[in-house]
Amino acid sequence: MNSFVSTATTSAPAAEPVQNNGFWPDIAPADFRDRHRLDGAITAARIEGALLAAIATVNRTLREWQARQVDAGHASIDEVPIPIWQAPGVYQGLYQRAVYSMAHASLIERYADFDATNSGRERAESLMDPADSYRRDAVWAIAEIEGRPHSTIELI
Repeated sequence: MNSFVSTATTSAPAAEPVQNNGFWPDIAPADFRDRHRLDGAITAARIEGALLAAIATVNRTLREWQARQVDAGHASIDEVPIPIWQAPGVYQGLYQRAVYSMAHASLIERYADFDATNSGRERAESLMDPADSYRRDAVWAIAEIEGRPHSTIELI
C-alpha cells in the first residue's frame, strides 16, 4: 500500500541571495533559515517568495527614509552615518530583522492548517500569535531605522 505521508528533511539546498535594490543589502535565504530555525520542510521556492514579498513591504515602508539618505549623498546603507549611541552595522541588522520577521510571519500564516475540526481551528489560531509577534518585530525594527518610537498612542 502506498503512503501519502510526507516526511520533512532537516536541510535544504543552499539558495542564491535574493537581490535587493542596491541601497539595502541582498538577503541570504540560508541565513534566514538558520536564524529562524526553519528546516527543509519549507521549500526553497516558498522561502524565496516570502523573502521577496518581505523585501517589497519593508522597502516600500522605508522608501522616504531611503530617499532622504540618497539625497544626502549616501548611495547605500553602508554609507549612512551611524548615531554615536548605536553599534556599527545597526542599520543592516535592523533591516535584516524587519525582512526576516515579515517573511517568517508570512510563512506562519501560510502553514496554518484550516480544517473542519476544532483542533485545526485551534492550531491555526495558536499560530496567529507568533505571526503577530514577528510582524510587530518587523514594525519595531523599521521604527528604529527611522528613529521613531515603537508605538503610536492616540486619545479618542
